[in-house]
Amino acid sequence: MMNRLDRFFKLSERKTSVRTELLGGTTTFMTMSYIIFLQPAILSMTGMDRGAVMVATCLASAVATLLMGLLANYPIAQAPAMGHNIFFAVVVCGTMGYSWKVALGAIFISGMIQIVLSVVGVWETVISAVPDALKYSIPVGIGLLIALAGLEYGGVVVDAKGALVGIGDLTSRPVVLALLGLALTAVLMARRVPGAILIGILATAVLGIPLGIVKYRGLAAAPPSLAPTFLKLDIAGAFNMGLLTVVFVFFFLDLFDCVGTLIGVSAPAGFLKDGKLPRANQAVLADAIGTVEGALLGTSTVSSYIESATGIAQGARTGLANVFTALLFIAALFFSPLAAMISGEYVVKDMVLRPVIAPALIIVGYLMMKSVTLINWDDLSEAIPAFLAIVIMPMTVSITEGIAFGSISYSLLKLATGKGRQVHWLIYFFSALFILRYIVE
Repeated sequence: MMNRLDRFFKLSERKTSVRTELLGGTTTFMTMSYIIFLQPAILSMTGMDRGAVMVATCLASAVATLLMGLLANYPIAQAPAMGHNIFFAVVVCGTMGYSWKVALGAIFISGMIQIVLSVVGVWETVISAVPDALKYSIPVGIGLLIALAGLEYGGVVVDAKGALVGIGDLTSRPVVLALLGLALTAVLMARRVPGAILIGILATAVLGIPLGIVKYRGLAAAPPSLAPTFLKLDIAGAFNMGLLTVVFVFFFLDLFDCVGTLIGVSAPAGFLKDGKLPRANQAVLADAIGTVEGALLGTSTVSSYIESATGIAQGARTGLANVFTALLFIAALFFSPLAAMISGEYVVKDMVLRPVIAPALIIVGYLMMKSVTLINWDDLSEAIPAFLAIVIMPMTVSITEGIAFGSISYSLLKLATGKGRQVHWLIYFFSALFILRYIVE
């Protein structure tokens, strides 16, 4: 059995083990498990059944994550994407007034388009076309975005009047818990303790119980019914003229979130070979299938998760980690009370904090900063686009916006400096699409 796993996932070749992949896959699950509970809260604003959305989220995440592991052999987990669910609930169903069934139909169509393009085999070309300035800046921007999320989840930084963020109440219990967890995790990592991030998450959760932040809610519960959302999408309704723009936006967001995340987590892990991501078509295909089956089950766009960087930081290097992550998503169907406890959600002063997973996200932000040294800061036509990509991501809380600013500025500066031929035509094409998107919006 072990030999088969070794051969299929190439464990020895990538200098990893079943134990390491188990730790990595478990760590990734624990840092992204919040989506199991956050997704129903967001989509229920459209009238969708909370329980059914939770089941759809677990199943869609498990299937897509497993496909990524088996097809592409990468430890990059999948789940309904944050930001996409807000666009689904607030913009499409809220502001535009479409039903959630029609919105699911639009997601289904966008996913099918992505599948066709994956089968044709264009994604390796797309990723190889991304210039080094963006390849190295994307993980840094994502790292800052992850760190910002961790600091906010821990209550260390908060919304502030006259500024984007300000320092939180460092004496409050959730902030103290997050800082203690961060200190413990940092010490374990500095001492090179195996499983440092996972140990940090578990220790923080245990410490949160006497502080009254993490509450024991039981271990197991029967899964809710999927019937209220299963196959309830309205594909025909999504083909009207008004939804064409929505379909395009869903496709556009998923494409660049997926590609951006793939590059972002692959660079620090050493998956990129000569600037190219092997098996990129298979990776995007898994992402696209996840989106389609998610729409069928009853949840919004499924995409690659930047939280996978926590598992990779823990040592995961193959799709076997995804097998464990997928199994944990299935297990979450039956152990939702335990998963909710580990996620450490805590409400204080109208803020929803997750101090248990906050330390891991902050640490991963640090780990993803390393590629900043690979950027050519002496060439302004490379440095300025890289800088814009880095700062826009955390400031807009969007990978896509960072890529947009980086791509547009890269194209313009290369043209202005007489280096236009260095730019792949796809970058010009995507830059034009980004500009068009901003004009239309």
